Amino acid sequence: MSWKTYALFLIGIILGGGAGYGLSLVYTPEFLKDVLPNNYKTQLDDLIQRHENLTDIYERTSADLEDLQGRFDQLSQEHEALRGDLETLSGEFDALSDDHDALTAAYNESLESYDTLLMQYEIVTGKPPLTPQPASNDTIRKDYAWSYGGEIWTLTLYVPEHLHDYYREKPRVPTEDYSVYVSHPQDDEYVSTIIDKINEIALDEGYDEVQIVNLVIAFVQSLPYTPDSVSTAFDEYPRYPLETLVHGGGDCEDTSILTSALLDTMGYGVVLIHIPGHLAVGVDAEASGSYWPHEGENYFYVETTGEGWEIGEVPDEYKDEPATLYPILPIPICTHEWTASILRRRLTLVADIRNVGTAEAVGIKLYAAFDVGEEELVNAEESTFFDLGVEEETSKMLELTVPRDVNTRLVVRVLDPWGNIMDEKHSEWFDTD
Repeated sequence: MSWKTYALFLIGIILGGGAGYGLSLVYTPEFLKDVLPNNYKTQLDDLIQRHENLTDIYERTSADLEDLQGRFDQLSQEHEALRGDLETLSGEFDALSDDHDALTAAYNESLESYDTLLMQYEIVTGKPPLTPQPASNDTIRKDYAWSYGGEIWTLTLYVPEHLHDYYREKPRVPTEDYSVYVSHPQDDEYVSTIIDKINEIALDEGYDEVQIVNLVIAFVQSLPYTPDSVSTAFDEYPRYPLETLVHGGGDCEDTSILTSALLDTMGYGVVLIHIPGHLAVGVDAEASGSYWPHEGENYFYVETTGEGWEIGEVPDEYKDEPATLYPILPIPICTHEWTASILRRRLTLVADIRNVGTAEAVGIKLYAAFDVGEEELVNAEESTFFDLGVEEETSKMLELTVPRDVNTRLVVRVLDPWGNIMDEKHSEWFDTD
């Protein structure tokens, strides 16, 4: 065979590979080796090797392509699922946005209503509502530290100076029932600030009811004992809770009032235990020790002066002493001042009556008479019944006939609906014609 024939065979092999290996099916490599001269066999071997390499690459590439196609199909499905989730979340986001817009509008309306109510409140009361204020030139800062349960606890309180002045300037209520000092509402938020701290400690430490009460007692007992005669010009000068907190201590009346305010606000049943010459607190709790029964409940003794006393422990000097118990209830307490003039045999009395208690006085009246000795009252007159709100005052006038030729004095009283004396004042003794 001529060289041209061999060349044609070789070209056919190459073209056959490029056209789908068609010629290779007719002219196999073995056949070609038999017919080709030796000098072309090496080239044929190279071509065969390249063909095999290309075939291997093709097969591997085809497998990779199939894998990529599978991954593409899977990612397409995940993409569609994510698009569905996106549409769902977009719908929820739009709904939440609508809710947010509605709540914002409602908040703005509430804020406007609050501002309106606040203005009305200030107009009616003449002062803004009581809220704890940050430190300023008009704010009193008080720092407290006390020990309980092997730990030292601290608390800082900021009190507006004007509020402290308000309580300091209030007249002392003429009553042995000091619950009126406990139940006065103006310092409730500052009492609550202390309670929040107490509750926080109790929650962190896992305290039970008795331990919580003892924690409150320890706080109050940490305040120094100061007799009224030292801190004021009076022997008996009960303080409102805020006064005791700002003053940083007091006598048994002051610390008992403060302790009662704290425990009462925390929801415990509380009474003031008035022992001759001393005042303590009784608390209705699951405790042990000494207690005083009152209206079906047992009120365990709490000593508020000194340190280390716990609920149910009574100092020896107060054991077996008689006591009067006062529950912590809002009560009306009415005081009065009066002036009088006499023309011929007619006395004209004008009395200014004020309710300095913490509850409305309903159905009270003004009463006046002449005391002629031996507890005999004559020529009495009284007003009609009237009501008096908390810290309200009113004026009432009475006209009395002056008795003849007696040594007498004028007695003026404010009476409750049952005729009990709420307040009484009298003149000096004088002689009549």
